[in-house]
Amino acid sequence: MQKRTSQAIATITCCAALTAGTASAAHAATPQAPPASSPRAATATPAALPSGTATATSFWDGVTASGKPMRYQTIASPYWPLGTTVKITYGDKTAVGVVEDFGPAEWAVAQHDIPAIVDLSEEMMAGLTGVRSNSVHVRFQVLSWGTGRVFRSAGTGYDLAMGRG
Repeated sequence: MQKRTSQAIATITCCAALTAGTASAAHAATPQAPPASSPRAATATPAALPSGTATATSFWDGVTASGKPMRYQTIASPYWPLGTTVKITYGDKTAVGVVEDFGPAEWAVAQHDIPAIVDLSEEMMAGLTGVRSNSVHVRFQVLSWGTGRVFRSAGTGYDLAMGRG
């Protein structure tokens, strides 16, 4: 029953996005259903939340999958639910962001020595590294799970994003 309800909501959301006439909204509105072991289904304690080292890339886009405008705190991940709060550390600098978009793309995740499981807003990247457009190794720590859509529930970097990589 829950699977049918989720599929119906995704279909309605997709149709609404298509009616609005925006391909990017349609793309953002058709996420894959999260697996039964998804972060939303887990009753994780703070110690069980994922953390590790990943590659972070930077991005800037006028429209995010959440519908919110880009801002300093905007980050993107294909594996974490929208609304997830994540602490990013580069050297001795730290920033906290909120997943409001989906990315990087699968090909971009896989092209790095450590998978690029997170995109930082160009402003956050500049605050951490001094350069807006960059690709660097960072420490990440999921602080709390969001309750929004998940774009992908498998693929290169998924285990890393879930703290198993």
